[in-house]
This record gives sequence, C-alpha cells and structure tokens, in this order.
Amino acid sequence: MNDRDRRNSPRVTRSICGLMDDGQTCCLIVNSINDGVFVVSRDRRIEGFFNQAAERLTGFRVEEAVGRACYDVLRCSLCQTECPVDLVFQKGEVVRDRPAKIISRDHREVPVCISLSPIKDDRERVIAAVEVVRDCSVEEDLRRVLHDSYHFGEVVSKNPLMQEILELLPVVAESHSTVLIQGESGTGKSMLARIIHQLSSRRAGPFVKLNCGAIPDPLLESELFGYRKGAFTDARKDKPGRLQAADGGTLFLDEVGCMSAALQVKLLRFLEERAYVPLGGTEPVFADVRIVAASNVDLEQQVAAGSFRADLFYRLNVIGLRLPTLAERREDIPLLARHILRKYNAVSGKNIRCFSEQALSLLMNYDFPGNVRELENIVEHACVLCPGPTIEVKHLPMDLVTKVRGRRRERPEPSPLASSEERTIRWVLRKVQGSRVKAAHELGISRATLWRKMKRYGIS
Repeated sequence: MNDRDRRNSPRVTRSICGLMDDGQTCCLIVNSINDGVFVVSRDRRIEGFFNQAAERLTGFRVEEAVGRACYDVLRCSLCQTECPVDLVFQKGEVVRDRPAKIISRDHREVPVCISLSPIKDDRERVIAAVEVVRDCSVEEDLRRVLHDSYHFGEVVSKNPLMQEILELLPVVAESHSTVLIQGESGTGKSMLARIIHQLSSRRAGPFVKLNCGAIPDPLLESELFGYRKGAFTDARKDKPGRLQAADGGTLFLDEVGCMSAALQVKLLRFLEERAYVPLGGTEPVFADVRIVAASNVDLEQQVAAGSFRADLFYRLNVIGLRLPTLAERREDIPLLARHILRKYNAVSGKNIRCFSEQALSLLMNYDFPGNVRELENIVEHACVLCPGPTIEVKHLPMDLVTKVRGRRRERPEPSPLASSEERTIRWVLRKVQGSRVKAAHELGISRATLWRKMKRYGIS
C-alpha cells in the first residue's frame, strides 16, 4: 500500500460505514448474496431483514417471515435437538457450516448448511445473531450421483476390479447356477452372497448361512442335512437341516474348504441330484436350493494338494468370483471410511463429519490385513474416541499409527527385479497407447494381474 492509499483508507472506511447506515444500500448488498441471510433476536424471532435468497429457500415473503419464530419459518431438523441459535446465545460462539435440512412452505425437504455469528452490544452481550443458510441441493444431487455410481447395496467401490464384479451381479443373480466367491477374510464375501440372493428370482425365499469352519465336522453333517429321530442318542425328534430351511431360496456355505472329504462327497451328490438323505434317514429328500459357496483359501491350491475334491470344486465354481483385498483397492479406502462413518453416526447419534487429511493419509498407507472388516473396526474405534466433528490421528488405534510411521521411516529401496518389471509395464503401456487389454495380452498376464501390478507401482 502506498502513502496515498494509506491517506485515503480511513476516508473509504467512513464512506462504507455511511453506506451501511443507509437501509436501502444495506438491503441491496444483502439481496445480492445467493445465501439466505436474516437476523434472529434473543426470543428466537426473525427481525430486521430477510433477504431474497431466504425467500426463495423457505417460500415465505419478507413481510410474512419478519416477526415470526425462526422455527416456524425454517422448520429445521436441528431445532429440536441441537439448535445452533441456542449455542450462539448461550456461549457467544460462531457456528460454521452445520449441515441440516429445512422444510419449505410447499413441503419440500431442502438440504442446507447453516452458519451463525453473534451480534454484541458495547458490553459484549449477545443481543442477536446473523444467520446464513446455504442451499446445498446441487451438492447433495452430485453426492447422490457419485453414491449411486460407487454403491451397489452395501458394497462401496470405484475400483475397476470391483466394478467388473458388480456389473456381473445382476446377470449372475438371474441364473440358477452355483457360485463360488473366493477372497481373503473380511473382503465382503458374505455381503456379496446376500446381494446375489436379493437380486435373484429367489429373493422372496430364505437366505440361510452356514459357516463350515465354525462347526466341528461331526456336527456339520447334521447341521447341513438334518437328522431323523433316533439317529443318535439325543435325537429325540426329527430336526431339519439348513438345506431344508433354505428350500425355495439360497444357502450360503462360507469357508466351504473346511469340509471333510466324506462331507464333500455328500455335498457333491446333492449338487448333482438335488436330493439328500438326512442323518439316520433312508429316503432321499429333494430341495429347491441355490448354493452360493465362499472360501478364504485358494480352493485350486487345495485341489492340487489333494485336500479338496476336484469334481466338487468344478461343481461349485460354475460362476467364480474373486474379491480383491483392500490393499489392492486403496482408492476405495476414503469411500468406505466415510460410508462406515455415516452408519456409525446413524447408530450412535453422533455428528462426526469427516477425517482429517493426516488421519486419512495414515489409512491410505496402511495395508489392512483384515481388509474391510478391519477398516470397520478402526473407524468405530476412532468414532468412540472422537468428541468433535473431525477424526484426527490421535483417535486412530496406536498400533496402526506406529506401523505406518515405522514403515515410512524405513522406506526400503525397490529390488532390481521389481524396478525392471515396472519399467517393462510402463514401456508396454506406452507402446499400446494405454490400452490395458492390449498391454495384458502383450505381457502374457490377465487384466486383473496387470491392474494389481499397476497399483503396486503407482502407474495410472
């Protein structure tokens, strides 16, 4: 600022203050703002002015709004629980961008963000508050479009591998073929099985789950096929198994690789004949059941090792789906974390809005050996410890923070073999002008393998 500007500055300030004292000029300025602006008095009534944007938002004209209780005009979702106006008058605090919903005069629900600032007298007493209401309808519509793009039921993903799976689900669901879902623990196999059932023509029938790894093998047969009275000492009456319970619907066999060889034979027979014999029974029982199986171990490797029947594997793997680990779909971590946060808020009644940049960075650099299930536990841990609107690093589990920061300090040099592989992939992608299909063919690997290697080396 030069000397001339400094001399003129007080004069300019006085001129602006004079203009603001002019009611017509003040109304002109306030009405040029796109957000609703008005003043709320200590008795919670709208006073002074009510700009044109507020009229558009609420449907009330200025002469109808001024003098009325702000609740009667806004009908805001926060009014009955944590009224931001009360916070301003009780504590003299500024409220910024508090998300809420108002009901307009024509009964439309409008998503908004509310900000309030106290107006104080010369003794620093709060005598009124300026309330600014921003219409968030456009942002909400955009958020909904993004949500629909990346959400499929409870599955949240923008990862190309997951998107390919999700695109297949409606077609898979409409068929009657057996499905085998493979993936590490916590990747969402059970959720995917339920979605297949809900999208299928069997959706009105039962969805029955049996965890083959959680039940001792001698009991698993009776749990699956049921038993007849007198089959063993305590069998005092007939008991239907999970197959009968799932009749007309879907039976989800989780951890199917834990089945004994003898039970694998009986399951194979059911898949071939659609009939089974309950324990202690003599007559076959027919069941109209679709089998969706899952395994957290590679069943092909178990077949090669001789611990799982090849013929059963082929019967189960009519439609095979393989879920990537969370480390292979890191771009989904922010989406999933926010999705889990919203669910926790709904259950707990908290209003935690986001993760700090530093906290999100730590999550992005963690490997998640427990996959999505571990992320759920981490977010819940952070939500319990977080007292405010933002989850910070200090709210995350200490062992996670220690592991990520320790790995950052180590930063090992990449091996010559990995460096060579990365250079080869980059060269081939340039050669085929970025086509992943052609690059995978050129390299002699599947598209899924190429995608995983690109993610590992940070190739976009």
